[in-house]
Amino acid sequence: MSRTTGFRIAPLASVALIALALAACTDGNARTDAKAQEVQARAVRVETVAFKPQSRERSFVGTVRPRIESDLGFRVAGKIAERLVNQGQSVKQGQPLARLDSIDLLLQRQQAEAELAAAQINLDASLAQDKRTQDLRAAGWATQATLDTQLAKTADARGRLDKAKRALELANNQLAYATLTADSDGVVTATLAEPGQVVTAGTPVVRLARSGEREAVVSVPEALIENVRTGVATVSLWSNAGKVYPATLREFAAAADTATRTFQARFTIQNADDGVVIGMTATVTVGEPASARVARLPISALFSEGRGPSVFVVDPATGGLTLKAVTVAGYDGRDVLISAGVDEGDKVVALGVHKLDVQQRVRIVDGR
Repeated sequence: MSRTTGFRIAPLASVALIALALAACTDGNARTDAKAQEVQARAVRVETVAFKPQSRERSFVGTVRPRIESDLGFRVAGKIAERLVNQGQSVKQGQPLARLDSIDLLLQRQQAEAELAAAQINLDASLAQDKRTQDLRAAGWATQATLDTQLAKTADARGRLDKAKRALELANNQLAYATLTADSDGVVTATLAEPGQVVTAGTPVVRLARSGEREAVVSVPEALIENVRTGVATVSLWSNAGKVYPATLREFAAAADTATRTFQARFTIQNADDGVVIGMTATVTVGEPASARVARLPISALFSEGRGPSVFVVDPATGGLTLKAVTVAGYDGRDVLISAGVDEGDKVVALGVHKLDVQQRVRIVDGR
């Protein structure tokens, strides 16, 4: 090879090497710029916009109770011979619940029957004597005074007969009262006396909860009385928290409990089904009717440049920022209540908004 040819090849190789070096430098710069842009994306913590009623709902824990629950007892005194039901048993109206030893009551009825028979015989004899006295008076063998005395005796005998009839009715009633019966359909919630026990008239023997309406009974603090009286209530059961029943306030205590200083409130559970069992634990939630819906955000999310309050909304896909003007409905502690300007589900920057610019790119980090 000639020297001339060698000199021509050398410059060409140098040019190629320079081109490769420039290409490598350009690629390196591009990667460096991309990394720089990634580093420049500011980390932010966001809050998701969720519109809810402006007033916070209040929840109270209570129990499910029947609207009407009565302690049933015998109307006469005596010794309990047998109790026919147990706690938790369902009963029908007129079903026997317990019985007394009825020997003494049977004797009282027999005595009343005997007195009635004697009073009837006495009246019949007096009526016959009236007839004889009237005949003697007509014949002139008896005076008017004698006739009047006999008629008075007959009237007294008739009164005694009526009294004997009432005594027999009372004895029959007393004997019927020896059997305690259910006055309505319901469920036995407690048995308060046992066989062999001697009870007086009116002593509770069985507690019966009537079938029908079910109520949630809760205790309300004094500060929340007005909320409970005017609010809209719902009831959920701990056994099935996913099902919610509408409820209405039926009764509110006129005085506070002396020990807890709370007021008892009874809410009627609407559309209660078989899943609402007496004694279950329930949660009564009360909220204001027709309350405005607002988004609750930290006060630190507000940004202002002298043109009213705004918030930075983040696009999760690109990391871009949008400054949106908002309407403030009020403040609640460390929160601001937003009524307009943002949409449900928007991602709003919660901290450090004074260091942001709409031209920046941000990346969302876990606030925890």
